[in-house]
Amino acid sequence: MASGRQGIVAGVRRDLAAARGLARASLAAAEVARDEAHYERDEAHAQHSERLAALAAARAAARREIREHFELTAGTIAEDLAAVAASCAPGAAGASWRTWRPTEPERGRRPGLFRIGTLGQEPMAATIPALVPLLDLAHLSFTGNPSTVDGVIAGLLLRVLGSTRPGEVRLTVYDPEQLGGSLAGFAPLGNADLLTFVGPGGLTGMLDDLVEQIRRINESVLAGEYASLAELTAATAARRPEPWRLVVLLGDAATAADLTTAQQAQLDRIVRTGVACGVHVLARGLPMEAHPTVEHVAVHGSTAACGTTGDLPVRLDPPPAADRIAAACRELAELLLAGPPPAQFADLAPEKLWTECSATGLAAPLGDGPDGELVEVLLGDDPPHALIGGPSGSGKTNLVYAWLGSLTARYSPDELALYLLDFKEGVSFARFAPGRRDPSWLPQVRLVGVNVNGDREFGLALLRHLGEELRRRAHAAKRHEATKLAELRSEDPSGHWPRIVAVIDEFQVLLAGRDAMATEAVGLLEDLARRGRSQGIHLVLASQDVSGIEALWGRSALVAQFTLRIALPKARRILADTNLAADVIPRFHAVVNADSGVPDANRIVRLPDASDRGAWRALQEKLWHARPEGLEPPRLFDGDAIPPYSCPADVDGAVLGETIDVQPRPAVLRLPRAPGRNLAVLGTRVEEACAVLGAAGRSLATMDDDARFSVVCLDDDASVSAGLLHAALPGARWYDADTAGELLAELTDAPAGPPHYVIGYAWDAAAGRLPALREVLARGPERHIHVLGWWRGVSRLRDDLGGVGARFDAIGAWVALDVHGNELSPLSPQPGGPAWYPRPHRALFFDRAVHRAPEVIIPYEVGS
Repeated sequence: MASGRQGIVAGVRRDLAAARGLARASLAAAEVARDEAHYERDEAHAQHSERLAALAAARAAARREIREHFELTAGTIAEDLAAVAASCAPGAAGASWRTWRPTEPERGRRPGLFRIGTLGQEPMAATIPALVPLLDLAHLSFTGNPSTVDGVIAGLLLRVLGSTRPGEVRLTVYDPEQLGGSLAGFAPLGNADLLTFVGPGGLTGMLDDLVEQIRRINESVLAGEYASLAELTAATAARRPEPWRLVVLLGDAATAADLTTAQQAQLDRIVRTGVACGVHVLARGLPMEAHPTVEHVAVHGSTAACGTTGDLPVRLDPPPAADRIAAACRELAELLLAGPPPAQFADLAPEKLWTECSATGLAAPLGDGPDGELVEVLLGDDPPHALIGGPSGSGKTNLVYAWLGSLTARYSPDELALYLLDFKEGVSFARFAPGRRDPSWLPQVRLVGVNVNGDREFGLALLRHLGEELRRRAHAAKRHEATKLAELRSEDPSGHWPRIVAVIDEFQVLLAGRDAMATEAVGLLEDLARRGRSQGIHLVLASQDVSGIEALWGRSALVAQFTLRIALPKARRILADTNLAADVIPRFHAVVNADSGVPDANRIVRLPDASDRGAWRALQEKLWHARPEGLEPPRLFDGDAIPPYSCPADVDGAVLGETIDVQPRPAVLRLPRAPGRNLAVLGTRVEEACAVLGAAGRSLATMDDDARFSVVCLDDDASVSAGLLHAALPGARWYDADTAGELLAELTDAPAGPPHYVIGYAWDAAAGRLPALREVLARGPERHIHVLGWWRGVSRLRDDLGGVGARFDAIGAWVALDVHGNELSPLSPQPGGPAWYPRPHRALFFDRAVHRAPEVIIPYEVGS
């Protein structure tokens, strides 16, 4: 029994143990499943958080991208709109008040749109101006709070005045309530007749006057038929004979109710026809007829709405301060009373240099006309030559500068050659040649002559040079009749000669007097003026003196060729006697007349400030850098400069000085074995006499290595120069008052041989103690012994040649310094002597073997 019970117990225990094992296994499996479920739950929570964060980041990035794209697009649109607005309302018409200042309008462009505020909401509103049409485009009708509207009108008027030239706009203000008080800052314009205030009883008269003005303008402009209002407006704006008129009508409901039927009818006429004639109405509180030219502006607080901006709101600019308006108007009135300013020199230059061909003529603008367009001046077959006149200070030099700048910017050196000569004291044209400070030069310039008021010979040399060029071209033209152009002008690939323009300022100096020089100059001028047009040679003569212009009137054949007349303010005798235009034009202006000065051919030109060195230097350097390779700089002749001596190459003779000619060349004395080949320097100017002898001796030393030199100095004042020459001459012997006689005695019997040059300083100082000098002068040249000596007067030279009745055959050449022409009659082929009046740093040279008449030379500066 016990064993059975134990067996049962054991079986139960086994079953319980098995059950407990299964329970523990199930529990363990459940716990594992629970842990896995917790893990998966935690993983799901983690993934959920990450995905929420990723979605939030993606959403934020997308929103940033959308905003950035919006801001970029909006900014681009705003910049584009701002650029368009800036081009439509440049400068003072569209600038914010913070940076506002009056600006000069662009050439050929008329202002029309003006800023009243900014457009839209941020960020665009800060950069896009809100513009309304006005000049030549529309009338403006305002509604809203009167004080706010008056501020908008004041800003518009200031912008209009600041973006137009002085005098181009006139204001009329009708203000029956405050009598113009709301626009009192514009009162200074009344000093220049630019502003009129109309009181309560003046509305009818004002409207009638405006209608009459529109009628007059229509009669003067409507010479043809126009298909549309726009065409009419454009034609009127291009030729408007009067300034713009801005009529400000400041009314209210009571004023509108008091308008009579006649007043309303006149106002309606102005609305319909005023824009085309430059008459514009800015009305506040008054009814205006519905018309395409009327722009309505509705003001609400600090914003406004108008037809130009559509649905975009306008944030109005604050009105300009009254003192700012008054200051700007005072400045404008002062400018107008002082006269219009000069045009811009830079406007005369084209966008691209040297694009014009001079085959048919030279056309270049000189300035701008009343309509703002450039006025071209022509030189060609008709008109061929120009005459410029104006009193001192009227701007003659400035006019010439402007013309030269305009020409040289259009025509290359292959098309245009300039010769510039200034007879007044000064260096007006020196800037066109290279200098020590500025190495640049004007490529078209071939010759510049300054400070030549005492050197008429240089002007004559220029005319002779031009005469030779005229003959050369005329001869080539005759050859062209039987020769192909390409064969004839192989030196000129362009197929035509460059046109020559010779400008001679104060030309009357060249024609002064009744001497042979004036006669020859007149003849050359007449020939050049008559025949030059056919060969492309043009003369431009200028003078500030009435007597200078009158120097031509007695020469009808000459003055008739100068059909282009340019008269500066207060000029006399340039235009026809019945033409008084020069008396009324302001400064910086000129009358250009291409029909010999008859009134119907007048063109008024506003001149730029071309005298400014900065503006000229910029243009000249640009042209200089563009010059053709190998182009030589121009010849500069300065009458006040002394040319330095330099040993010339291949000179066969003694160099005495520089000739006054277009091309610099030395005056040379040949000394062959022939009677009379001696030189006498005559005068009391020691320095110049020593310079002539010093240059002669140095040049002879370079010509012949076998030549012998003897230097004789009989005057202590010349001892330094004589000593320098003695040191510069190889193997030269020195003689003074004690030893000069021995030299001359030796030379009296010397046989012929290599050249022997005896250079004597102050021979006359020996006072007859050198009797052998006469023998050496007379017979020496045949044996190649030549005397180059200085005597302090003709009478002293005569004493050394034998005294009263002595012949001057031994002196084949002479240089006269401060010796008058009549004293030179014994040495001159001209009866009574040459027409010579001594001048500083000038000498008269005559070689009877070469010259028909003496020539003026400039002694060199001979250094150590």
